[in-house]
Amino acid sequence: MLADVASGSSASAAARRAGVSREASRKWCAAAGMSLRPGRIGGAMPEPEPAGPRTSPRSRLTLAHRVLIAAGLRRGLGARAIGREIGFAHTTVSREVASGRSPDGAYRAVEAERAARGRASRPRAGRLAPGTRLRAEVVRRLALRWSPAQVSASLERDFPGEEGMRVSHETIYRALYVQGRGSLREELDVELVLRSGRRSRRRRRLPPDPRGRRTWVEGAELALRPPEADSRAVPGHWEGDLVVGSDGASCLVTLVERSTRFLLASRLEAHPSETVAGRLAEMVSGLPAALSRTLTWDQGVEMARWRDFAAATGFGVYFCDPRSPWQRGTNENTNGLLRQYFPKGTDFAAVTDAEVREAQDQLNGRPRETLGWRSPAEAMAGLLDSDAGGATTV
Repeated sequence: MLADVASGSSASAAARRAGVSREASRKWCAAAGMSLRPGRIGGAMPEPEPAGPRTSPRSRLTLAHRVLIAAGLRRGLGARAIGREIGFAHTTVSREVASGRSPDGAYRAVEAERAARGRASRPRAGRLAPGTRLRAEVVRRLALRWSPAQVSASLERDFPGEEGMRVSHETIYRALYVQGRGSLREELDVELVLRSGRRSRRRRRLPPDPRGRRTWVEGAELALRPPEADSRAVPGHWEGDLVVGSDGASCLVTLVERSTRFLLASRLEAHPSETVAGRLAEMVSGLPAALSRTLTWDQGVEMARWRDFAAATGFGVYFCDPRSPWQRGTNENTNGLLRQYFPKGTDFAAVTDAEVREAQDQLNGRPRETLGWRSPAEAMAGLLDSDAGGATTV
């Protein structure tokens, strides 16, 4: 009937030939988007939804297409013929007819459209739906301040063969950032869980380093560091820095081993160069010689007495170029992780050594993607066990 109307026949004539009422024909034409103004013979399909080939392979069946499918079935056409008319594959038409039939076996366009909309909007439980075992594990690991990537990889390692215990890091981020029912914000404080402390995503900008060249750097430039330290294949090369408190005096001294990402952290009430050199020597005193090769620092004045440290420990000390924090990126990244425990504005004079030790141990216990999802503690233990001084503890 619709084909007759589209070719120029009146709705009444097309209805008589199809054996349906005039009112039914008008409803079908209206559902198909055909224009039937009074006094006009025939109608036309609207331009946005032509009955010909699709404008995109991703386009879907519309109500107009379903009306034409119903008309083709009444004319006795097969799926291939109908598919050619509407511009879809015959398999698409076959699936549509099979899924859109009423209980009495008839295919009706409006009912098929309603059923298709219902299928498309069917609710589906999210991977991290409340009350699930997966969500409980994710919440537990995030509470330890693991990153979403670390949580995702550790679940895959700890629950092999259990597809229900898989979740991507992106899904975890979305559950943390989005608000509303089911969000992880219901159980966790995003500002404490995520290293950045942000409640939404934004572009990251690093401020320029205003410090210039210092005289004590002469003879210890980064270009003079042994080439083996550039790669992470040889252990024993460290990066260090200070995390200064809000009072400008108290701080954390942080050392990170490049190949294992193992962290050593210690608190100071003040950071004159003599104090820093002495504390660094204490921090590395338990390391075997194979893990005591070089230390890379920025050009901070706190390292002006670096020769004292080098003489006491046998370390080679080297300094980054001005405004080049990426040259000791492992330490920069680790200091950022420490900010999850000690946010900017922390007065380290009010922090206990036990709190620093707890943060250090938690960071060393986190699985890292760059270590094949081993933790820094596991990687360092492997080095110590393989060394002659493996009985030494750090």
